[in-house]
Amino acid sequence: MRISLFDHPLLGGLVGDEEVAQHFTLEAEFKAIEQFELVLAKVSAEFKLIPKGAVSAITKKLDKFAPDLKRLIDASARDGVIIPDLIAQMRAEIGGPHDKHLHLGATSQDVIDTSLAMRLVPVFNIIEERLSRVVSAIESLSIGFAGNQVMARTRMQNAFEIEASDRIEAWRDLVVSVLERLPAVKSGVLRVQLGGAVGTRHQLGGKGAEIAERMGEELNLDGSGPVWHTNRVGMADFANWLSLVTGTLGKIGQDITLMAQNDIAEISFKNAGTSSAMPHKQNPVGAEILVTLARFNATQVSGMHHTLVHENERSGAAWTLEWMILPQMVVAAAGSLKRAENLFADVESFGG
Repeated sequence: MRISLFDHPLLGGLVGDEEVAQHFTLEAEFKAIEQFELVLAKVSAEFKLIPKGAVSAITKKLDKFAPDLKRLIDASARDGVIIPDLIAQMRAEIGGPHDKHLHLGATSQDVIDTSLAMRLVPVFNIIEERLSRVVSAIESLSIGFAGNQVMARTRMQNAFEIEASDRIEAWRDLVVSVLERLPAVKSGVLRVQLGGAVGTRHQLGGKGAEIAERMGEELNLDGSGPVWHTNRVGMADFANWLSLVTGTLGKIGQDITLMAQNDIAEISFKNAGTSSAMPHKQNPVGAEILVTLARFNATQVSGMHHTLVHENERSGAAWTLEWMILPQMVVAAAGSLKRAENLFADVESFGG
């Protein structure tokens, strides 16, 4: 068994999501970090904090730069973050006299936080598109099985018969409510981080706010507002929302799992899961995974709330915990949406 099932070579197909996971690879992170540094240099030159010639020199030298990974591994164990040694390697590549103009006025957290926000832009696009497709898939179910009846159950007991569309539309409303929250969540996460050593931007010649805003224009992020080194509310809210995504789909998955029981048989699938010992079984694996991913993210939310506790002007402990938890929550939510869409498309019968 691997440490994480999300990148398991086999079971990753059950719970993972390669399309979203690629935005959390080392290659994607290095690309975003380099882009941050290039944009910082470009904007710093616009505000006359560094010479214009430094920008072309930095860009040219970093174009083919490849970091020494072994050195970074050792350095990160010492420094708690890859940025100090990575910047040192970049500066060595650039050479004098322009090496000193790289990373001007920034700190490690600026680079890491902004590079994460940059990579979350396409991730949000993927998730939003999938949410919309899931809504459409649910609507198709409602139309396809209009007029069929299912038993309504309250407290796991039979109540009255209802239209199949009544239950399906209730599912749709849940997903739509999550989708409607997305713009507010994005606004709290897709932001430039540029605070400098202690969050005061004191090395940016009194132009820190303007530089951050200009960088936001270049990076397709919000560059306005204060430094958020220790304000992790946006990230915690994002985690909450990811759990709402998986939790909502988990509720639907739980309903479907109960409906698929042999003695209830209110739903069936074209491609149900099989058993090695009982060939007669048709296991609702897709629905079960929705429940699993919902419970996984619900558990991780607690950890993300612990990351709100950033002491003073920066925390190493809380920040590192965020790195450990958030990417898995993102992949869980994205994977849950993909599996939900496939599950709805696979429904063969619903009620009667």
